[in-house]
Amino acid sequence: MFSSEYKSAVLKAIDVCEAVADGDFEARIINITEKGEAGRLLLAINRLIDRSDAYVRESKASLEYVAANKYFRRISEKGMTGAFGEASRTVNQAMESMERRVGDFTRVVRSFEDQMQEVVESVASAATELEASARTMQSATSSASEQSTTVAAAAEQASTNVGSVAAATEEMTNSVSEINQQVTQSSQITAEAVNEVHKTNEDISGLSKASDRIGEVVSLITDIADQTNLLALNATIEAARAGEAGKGFAVVASEVKELASQTAKATEEIGTQISDIQVASGQAVTSMERVGATISKVNEIASAIAAAVEEQSAATSEIARNIDQAATGTSEVSSSIGIINRAVGESGAAATQVLEASEELAQKGEMMRTQVGNFLSEVRKVI
Repeated sequence: MFSSEYKSAVLKAIDVCEAVADGDFEARIINITEKGEAGRLLLAINRLIDRSDAYVRESKASLEYVAANKYFRRISEKGMTGAFGEASRTVNQAMESMERRVGDFTRVVRSFEDQMQEVVESVASAATELEASARTMQSATSSASEQSTTVAAAAEQASTNVGSVAAATEEMTNSVSEINQQVTQSSQITAEAVNEVHKTNEDISGLSKASDRIGEVVSLITDIADQTNLLALNATIEAARAGEAGKGFAVVASEVKELASQTAKATEEIGTQISDIQVASGQAVTSMERVGATISKVNEIASAIAAAVEEQSAATSEIARNIDQAATGTSEVSSSIGIINRAVGESGAAATQVLEASEELAQKGEMMRTQVGNFLSEVRKVI
């Protein structure tokens, strides 16, 4: 049977242990008067409660700091022996590891935050620049479309004008060719006229020479008529001397004198006519020489005109070839403008898509900024 002293110690131990089991680490066995094993039991229970209370208090204090994201508070290992000491060291090592990992995680989160901030800002900046570029591209393509439309209209008008010029050039070429033919014929005609003038001049010169010779003959006839008239006068004188015997001779002498007088008048008139012919021939020769010189000049001018017309014909042909090439070029320009119009249209559509994509990118960037901010806020709550 237990003694009353031992029984009292057990009852004290039971009360304190039940209180401690309910979480009251303030409970202690007081006024221990028991001796022997009963006393040692009660003292051992108090030491157990002290150790447990110290361990719980240290753990609570450390974990309170941990709850505030502070990891410097450690469980004091002083007086902690056995399992308490081992548990304290294990908890302290775990807190050191947690502090290190939380520190690493914090650095990673901050690095992630900085990087994400740069990424978000870069995305926002890129979206802004992309939007500006897209709007610039859209404006440029719109302007290019308008300009290409204007150029297409101008090219079409130029093509029409070139066609009109080509037609006019062809007509001018035909006209130049016809003029060239006419000038060539005129040159030939003037050359023939020059030849005719030379022949006429020679004929008139021959006529002048013939009239000179006729004049000489007339002069000779005049001399003969004068001598005949003189002889008739002498015969009349002699007939007068002969009297009746010389009457018949006087009649003949009178008739001879009359013939001589008529011959003198005729030769005088012929001389006058010959003089007129010589004067007219001289004037005709002078005029024909002037006409010949004028026709020669006309011939030279016609030749020069023919050469100029030939050059003009060559130049017109060259212009026609150039106009034909220009017509081909304007057709190619019109075709190219059509291609450019299609390309500008496609560029405009692409610019619109880029603009829409940039706006969507800006929205996504802002969404990412918000989500990253929310995520970091939640992470900060954890660490």
